[in-house]
Amino acid sequence: MLKNSFCHMPGIGIPTERRLWTSGILAWDDFLDASPGSLPFSGRKSQSFKEHVDRSLARLKDRDAAYFADSMPVGQVWRIFAEFRDSVAYLDIETTGMGGPEDYITTISLYDGRSVSCYVHGRNMQDFREAVVRYQVLVTYNGKCFDLPFIQSRLGLGMDQAHIDLRYVLKSLGYSGGLKGCEMKLGIGRKELEGVDGLFAVFLWQEYLNRKNERALETLLAYNIADTVNLETLMVMAYNLNLKATPFAGTLDLPLPSPPDIPFSADSSLIERIRRQTIAYSLPWQSRRLY
Repeated sequence: MLKNSFCHMPGIGIPTERRLWTSGILAWDDFLDASPGSLPFSGRKSQSFKEHVDRSLARLKDRDAAYFADSMPVGQVWRIFAEFRDSVAYLDIETTGMGGPEDYITTISLYDGRSVSCYVHGRNMQDFREAVVRYQVLVTYNGKCFDLPFIQSRLGLGMDQAHIDLRYVLKSLGYSGGLKGCEMKLGIGRKELEGVDGLFAVFLWQEYLNRKNERALETLLAYNIADTVNLETLMVMAYNLNLKATPFAGTLDLPLPSPPDIPFSADSSLIERIRRQTIAYSLPWQSRRLY
């Protein structure tokens, strides 16, 4: 879809892009091959836009995902996904709270469509820095407001990669209610992790710290990883749904991915015990994202 896009170029908005598509200019090569008289612009504008197409081809060859993400309208950044899919990382964090001075990241899960990596506070969190810089594009749910600022402030990382925040992509398609709500509406289940949310993840971390319960940490990691790997399926679904509003529906659609094996399993009995213990418990920040 990226090579069929013109709305990242100065002076071309969505309506003008649609005029190009309607006139048969469906991709960058079509624009370069078109005679000046066949383009819906003056000769001077056509030359300027052709220079922007040349620049886009050069930036794509250089694998500069951030160039396109920064140039696209916010609601259209999903278009970069397919071209850069081999350098995408799906990311999710768990924390001890909403971001108070004492709050910190407990776990991070990173998935690149092939393998899952986990980073745990007090164990290997320092390895996350080297891992995340390998990727050109990050996909999150609400990462713009939560995950990325938290990582920047707690770990001191720039997190300058191109970023697709599925919260906004899915909302534009009519899906809201947090990550779990979107999953449910799109038919993605959680099995034994059904009902576990961000607040519950805090209780799992406390169980791990207070009782040295490794099964609590494994359950937390299973939950964190589920959040992360499900982002790939949601990203592909959102990509295909967005294509329906373009002339490329049915031709550029992506197949749904197969979920990977999660290297940790959730302890159902532990989840039920913590649920019983905390059912009447509340925290001042309980309005935290529940996805």
